[in-house]
Amino acid sequence: MKIKEYLKDKTLLLLLHIVCMFLLVSFLSLTGYPFDSCAVILVCWGVVLGGWLTQQFLSRRHYFQELKHITENLDQRYLLGELMPKSVHLEDRLYRMLIQKSNKCVIERIHQIEQEQQEYREYIESWVHEIKAPITAIALNCENNRDERSRYLFVENQKIENYVDMALYYARSDAVYKDYIIRKTDLQEVVEKVLMKNKYYLIQNHMQAEVECSDMVFTDEKWIGFILNQLIQNSTKYRRENDAHICIRTEKKTGGILLKIKDNGIGIPKEELFRIFEKGFTGTNGRKREKSTGMGLYLCKKLCEKLGVEIRAVSETGVGTEMILEFPISTYLADYRNQDR
Repeated sequence: MKIKEYLKDKTLLLLLHIVCMFLLVSFLSLTGYPFDSCAVILVCWGVVLGGWLTQQFLSRRHYFQELKHITENLDQRYLLGELMPKSVHLEDRLYRMLIQKSNKCVIERIHQIEQEQQEYREYIESWVHEIKAPITAIALNCENNRDERSRYLFVENQKIENYVDMALYYARSDAVYKDYIIRKTDLQEVVEKVLMKNKYYLIQNHMQAEVECSDMVFTDEKWIGFILNQLIQNSTKYRRENDAHICIRTEKKTGGILLKIKDNGIGIPKEELFRIFEKGFTGTNGRKREKSTGMGLYLCKKLCEKLGVEIRAVSETGVGTEMILEFPISTYLADYRNQDR
């Protein structure tokens, strides 16, 4: 708050004092008071008024600076009414009361939305567990009948399972901390499990895979497995017609481990590369080829952020795409790993 703004706000009060001072001097002059005495009265009045305005300005500025500091350091700003500093001014107390009433409505609405989200999440989880049973039964039946038709049904059933998993992980993505366990994870083992899960899909699309992941990282195996499953399926979906292959390997760098998933597919247009992690973005390839939901990479990005893993893409049209996951290694985890060895 600036002094100029404060004085502008007090314009009516200052005008009232000036008018009162003029009337007082006029009255004293008419009653025969000497001019010197009138001047002394005006000076004293001005000094008292100036001192009072200065004190009020400093007090109000301190109050609003404290209020600004509280607001800037408050994560949940709808709680401002509860943390506002007390004031002797009536208008401040009225504002505080109004803000508290408004915030109460906001908090009640937030709790209502959170409850609705919780109920939705529980419904999705329940639905997923129910639908997983027939999906698993179909998969087992296809495994027992190894003819061409069964393999085709297995792949299609796996696509359904993938969409079901996407719905489940999307529902849980805002509460990852309740569901993950960070521990030492063998990336080679995780990648091989994902490849085995997609073996018929890879075979059907004549996709060759090469794996060289000798490094260990600290992450959640289940969630990183889901992310890898999405990336491998994308590489297969947007493969080239002949000699399609995917190479998955790890690489050490200062302060982290890189997991690279590189294919020689059709690639991503340069003008679309920066949008591939946007929710619902399908791109040119997604519209031309198999139907795309635009949720796969969005979920990968969201889950990576929750896990503290950086994900980025390098791609060239007609050459292929490389997805890079960067797992950070803190000093604590590095010491722990050295002790484990």
